[in-house]
Amino acid sequence: MNRKWWLVIAASAVLALTAAACGSSDSGSSSGVSGDLAGAGSSAQQAAQEAWTAKFEDQNSGATVSYDPIGSGGGRDQFIAGGKTSFAGSDSPFDTDELPKATQRCAPGQLVQIPNYISPIAIVYNLQGVDNLQLSPDTTAKIFKGEITTWDDPAIKADNPGVSLPSTKITPVHRSDESGTTANFTDYLHVAAPSVWTFDSDSTWPLHSGESAAQTSGMVQAVKAGDGTIGYADSSQAQGLGIAKVKVGNTYVAPSAQGAANDFDQSKKDPQLSQGKFVFAYTVERTPTDPSSYPVLLVSYLMGCTKYSDDTQTKLVKAYFTYIESSAGQQVAAQNAGSAPLPPGVSKEVQPALAALGS
Repeated sequence: MNRKWWLVIAASAVLALTAAACGSSDSGSSSGVSGDLAGAGSSAQQAAQEAWTAKFEDQNSGATVSYDPIGSGGGRDQFIAGGKTSFAGSDSPFDTDELPKATQRCAPGQLVQIPNYISPIAIVYNLQGVDNLQLSPDTTAKIFKGEITTWDDPAIKADNPGVSLPSTKITPVHRSDESGTTANFTDYLHVAAPSVWTFDSDSTWPLHSGESAAQTSGMVQAVKAGDGTIGYADSSQAQGLGIAKVKVGNTYVAPSAQGAANDFDQSKKDPQLSQGKFVFAYTVERTPTDPSSYPVLLVSYLMGCTKYSDDTQTKLVKAYFTYIESSAGQQVAAQNAGSAPLPPGVSKEVQPALAALGS
């Protein structure tokens, strides 16, 4: 065999090995599934869901995935009711009243609830002339409770030495719908400022004062529409607004994916809500002292069943969930929504749940 042909064969072998290596990477791809898959829920997940859907449909040309960002509560309700909604996304896990209903909805299969999205919640504001704002937990709680009513209040001045603050009236904005973002934000207020925020954490805003808006997009629009407004939203949708730093220990910290990830590393599984072989729920650490952590975050979940009466839905849910939980899927969310990829330990922990899908 002459030298020319030997080089050709050698080059072909290298290309074959390279292709094999690429094919074995963790792309989360599940080629070959087809059909229509519908989900609903968290509007905080919207940017990530749009990115996941686009990539998943690229990899599975016969599949169409729709996701309605109606809010976490609406998503959980639609999932429990059944019908066309095969999966839900929620920034709060099923509570003790919902768990039996969700479990029954999946019978004779099993309920799956796995974390899929870790993201900082931004305290967003619109205040002319103020580009940098710092807020301690107590000050934040007093603002949203309506106890602090103007931006030049002494408590806000104490958090922002040297900053010129106007006497503009404060208009707090909260979510009008049942919201997982609200549940996480009120949990932060309840745990970090217990002497001020005497309400329990709840997905429904406990006060009637201030303005209200539906879904994350409505919240952002309402804050942008006024001067002196303040609200809370997933950081992926906070563009164009001021974003406050929150006090952690003796330092004021801006929201970041890394800060949310560092905080989640300190969080623990909630045994009361993690009822079921494939049901995961976490209690988030809200009072860290290390400024590398950002405590105003949400842990969002995918909710589905191991088996559906329609085999097509079973295959689609397995493929879609597997893609989202893969390192490739998590990276797509990080790039498009600014979320934090799931820690390796959590990814490993949910693998049995993914394996059970379709079994």
